[in-house]
Amino acid sequence: MSQSFTREAARRLLKVSEKQLKSWEQQKLVQPAANYGFRELLALRTLIKLRHSKVPPRQIRLALQALIKKLRGVEDPLTELKLYAHGKKIRVELEGHSMDAESGQLLLDFDPAELSRLLEFRAKENPRAEREQRQAAEHWFQRGLDLEANGTHPTQAIEAYRKAIELDPGSAGALVNLGTIYFNTRDFSLAERYYVLATKADPEYALAHFDLGNLCDERGDRVRALECYLAALRIAPNYADAHYNIALLYQGAQQSMKAVRHWMAYLKLDPSSEWATIARRELAKLREAAVVRGR
Repeated sequence: MSQSFTREAARRLLKVSEKQLKSWEQQKLVQPAANYGFRELLALRTLIKLRHSKVPPRQIRLALQALIKKLRGVEDPLTELKLYAHGKKIRVELEGHSMDAESGQLLLDFDPAELSRLLEFRAKENPRAEREQRQAAEHWFQRGLDLEANGTHPTQAIEAYRKAIELDPGSAGALVNLGTIYFNTRDFSLAERYYVLATKADPEYALAHFDLGNLCDERGDRVRALECYLAALRIAPNYADAHYNIALLYQGAQQSMKAVRHWMAYLKLDPSSEWATIARRELAKLREAAVVRGR
């Protein structure tokens, strides 16, 4: 029996608002649903990443329609293909190459014959077997999430995530979660290994860069931590926690103006939490110090 999540549980898991979910449904990017399985969650994760890259919904819809027409055997690009944003363009990773989702043109100066070869190769594959393997990987990934949520001993969640990675080595979510388990058990070497693998599996996965930054910060490597947080912010400019941690690092490095800028950015994104109270306090300290120096 496949795992199913209620609409509310899916929103909590993915940290997406009801308003945003309804918007995607209205734009026919996803079907309205009261419950979500693994495929639907994967589609929503892809949409979240594209939204963080500020790709317009209309462009997403056009790209999905184009991919269904151009790639035989593909019925749901959001779950069957690896999509990512490059600027405001949507690209798809296909047999080790990058392809523009709307035009179908291969990048890096490949000729049309190469595209035909790749599409023909895909048509000869067994799409059902590929989908089943992907679904199995998703099953083990979600199994790991459930085990963590239930407070089960970490070894069981570790086993589930490792099975997900065996089936899909590019499962950035499973790699990040493994890294976090090892981070929490203070095994920093293994945590770093999996965080780095996650950033390589999906360079546009902001959480992977952010968590790697947390690890570097914990180890006292402030320079590398800042690089990681800034990388996360480049991918997701409205990443509130990244602004918060960057502000702390700049403040500790006596770079007050940069710290003020990120404290202010954080407060625009999160004006009412308990962390916002701390941010206002630190911002007030910096402003007071600036006034004293001015005098």
